This record gives sequence, C-alpha cells and structure tokens, in this order.
Amino acid sequence: MSDASRKESKKISKRELLTETPIPGLILRLSVPTIISMMVTAFYNSADTYFVGKISTEATAAVGLVFSVMAIIQAFGFFCGHGSGNYLSRMLGAGNKKEADKMASTGFAFSLLLGLVVAVIGNILVYPISDWIGATSTTLENTVSYLRIILMGAPFMMGQFVLNNQLRFQGSAVYAMIGLMFGAVVNVALDPLLILTLGMGVKGAAVATVAGQIMSFVMLLIGTSKGENIHLHIRNIRLNLHFLRELVNGGMPSLLRQGMAAMATLLMNNLAGNLGGDAAIAGMSIVTRVTLMMSAALIGFGQGYQPVCSFNYGAGIYSRVKEGYFFCIKWGTIFLLFLAVLAFAFSAEIVGWFRNDEAVIEIGKVALRWQAMALPLSAFLVMTNMMLQSIGRGVRASIAASCRNGICFIPLILILSGTLGIFGIEITQFCSDIVSFIIILPMAVSEIRRFNILIKNAGGGK
Repeated sequence: MSDASRKESKKISKRELLTETPIPGLILRLSVPTIISMMVTAFYNSADTYFVGKISTEATAAVGLVFSVMAIIQAFGFFCGHGSGNYLSRMLGAGNKKEADKMASTGFAFSLLLGLVVAVIGNILVYPISDWIGATSTTLENTVSYLRIILMGAPFMMGQFVLNNQLRFQGSAVYAMIGLMFGAVVNVALDPLLILTLGMGVKGAAVATVAGQIMSFVMLLIGTSKGENIHLHIRNIRLNLHFLRELVNGGMPSLLRQGMAAMATLLMNNLAGNLGGDAAIAGMSIVTRVTLMMSAALIGFGQGYQPVCSFNYGAGIYSRVKEGYFFCIKWGTIFLLFLAVLAFAFSAEIVGWFRNDEAVIEIGKVALRWQAMALPLSAFLVMTNMMLQSIGRGVRASIAASCRNGICFIPLILILSGTLGIFGIEITQFCSDIVSFIIILPMAVSEIRRFNILIKNAGGGK
C-alpha cells in the first residue's frame, strides 16, 4: 500500500470512529483523556492556592484576586480554541479538509497576537489593574508581583488552549491530554520548590504556573505534527472576515462564559473584601477553586462529546448528536450528585485544607454547602451550552453561556449582598444556577424538537 493510500485509510478510520462507533463507548473513549486533562489542570490551578496558603491569608487572597485576570486570559484562549475547533470539526465532517487546515492555523495565530497584546498592555497597566480587581493595602504588593509574571505568560496560555481544543475537535484527545499533563507536572513540581524551599512566595507560584504553561504549549505544538492531526502552517493563516466571523460564531459562547465568570469573580472579590476583608476574599476564592475542581470532570466529559456532536452534525447524522447529549446529561448529573454530597458533608475540612484560618473556613464552608446543593444542575447547563456551541447555534449558545456567571449571577450578587451581606454572597451561585436552569430549559427543548424533525426528514436513520 502506498503512503497516500495509508493516509487515506487512516482518514477513513477516524471518520468511521466518529460516525459509526456506538455513542456510549465513543464518548467514554474520547472523554477519558479530556477528563484526566481537566482534572490535572484543575489540580495544578489549585496548587498555587494550596502552597501559597502556607504563607498567609493575604497571599491566598492575592492569588484569588489574580485568578479573575487569568480567567479573562483563558476566555480569549477558549474563544480562539472553540471558535476554530468547532468550525474545523464540522468541515472535517463535511469532507472539507482544506478549509479545516486554514481555520486551524488562523485560530492559533490569532491567539498568539491577542496574548502578546495582553502581555504588553497588562504589564504597563499592572497597578491600575490590581486596584480594579480589588487589591487592598495588605494584598497590593503580592497581587502586583503575581500578576506581572502571569501576564507575561499570556501568549503561551492562550496558545495552549487553542492547540488543546483543536486536537480534541479532531478526535485526538490523547495528544491533548499528554500536552496538558506535562505542564501540570512541571507546575506542581515547581510550586513547593519555588514558593517554600527557595522562599519566592507568590512570585514562585507565578513562575511555576507560567513554566507549566510553556511546557504544555510546546508539547501540544509537537502533538499537532503527529499522525493525521492538522499541521499548522504560516501559509494557511487567513485573517479575513470569513474566518474571523466563524471564530466569533463558534468562540463567542466560550468568551462570554469565561469572560462573565471572570467578571463575576472580580465583582465577588470586591464585594467580599468590602464586607469581610481578606478572610472573605480568601474563603470565596478557595470555594471557587474547589467548585472548579468538582466541575472539571464534567467539563472533560462534555469535551469528549463535543467532537462527536460537531462532526456528526456536519455529517448530517443528527440522531447521534441527540443520543450523545442525553447520555452526557444522565451520567454527568449522577456524578455531580455524588460529589455534591461529599462537598456538603465535608465543607469545613475541604476549605481548611487550603487555609487553616477560622475566619476563612467559616465563610468558605457556608458558600461551599450552598453551591453543592445546585451542583447537579451543572450537567444540564454545561452540556446544553456545549451542544448549542458545537452545532453552530452561536446566539443561543452565547445566551446559555452567559446565564450562570453573568446574566443571572451579576444582578443577583448585587441584590443579595446589599440585602443579606456576606451571606448573600455565599448563596449567590446557588440562586444563579436555579434561575439559569429555568432560562436554558426552553432552549434545550426547542433544539431537541428540531433534531427530531431533522431525523424524521432523514428517514429515521440519521
């Protein structure tokens, strides 16, 4: 068999994998690497908080404040990654590889340009940004030290998110997992060495984080050159209206979801600081990290569904899109219910593991218990958003993405903190999840009805 024939055979095998393999086994096969990736990423994102917690409450609060800026950087990374990944996957499903090649290179290049802009402007405005995110006189020095280094890593952070998502949407979840895991190992290994042993404090935490991101970036870039994966080339970059429009259509839901989450965290930190000082900021920051860790496996599970969803939607096999959606909601809800029970029962111990401060634990345990009660709803909220985004329903996906941490959260935290004080902040996420469920449910029902019509028109086989 010639080299061309072997390549063609591999292409066919990947298409058969995504369009013919039974849905439960396929999603599990694709999601196990992404679940591991997300869990590892969540773990090493929390490593800074854990080791910095050994220094002081003020240092813990500073890292929590900068997390909102990191979330904004990640939002732009996901914007480029999901925007390019969704489109290239649909193009591969439709058999248009040339278009997929152009989008992959364009999305990656755009992320590097954005990252460079953020790094330069962010460092110029580091003090105003620190004030804006809620740094106090006791946390300002640590906040600026941590933020400067994190901003320098912005191009690598955005680039790694793009590469990771593009690999996943091609069905190469293993390469994506390996890239992230290398970065996680570097970060976790450097944290105790730089923070505690060498006494670098929050600067050590930032250096460890950026070093991990650079390692992931390099490994993921190598992964794009392997096997059937789309190879990135400068000649394929197309920064024109067509590709930018597709980036916006597929990536805006992620930008809104992550961006709103960053703004919500920023607002929460400011309100918590005003009402409860550094202990409140630290407590709520810890709860934010813990809930992200609990949701990481769910997001990884959903990321295993996304290439199945977008590829089969592009191929016109709508029954598989629908089947995968319900499969993920069912098992995601069961899994989160189990985690919610554990989080509720051991809330004080979980918060105390990060920072053994009575004031921090008291605030954190209440917030964690309330968030745990609404946690199972996240399976429906996240999977619906991922499904809408993967099939190119940009407007609906953007609304769904904005609800939980934006449309609902922001007005609720302003109202509840003003009327109930710190307790209002602690229960805001619970209330936001309930209202988000009520808003998103009709959109999900409408889309499922549309799938049923498409399946019927296709004769039932699709």
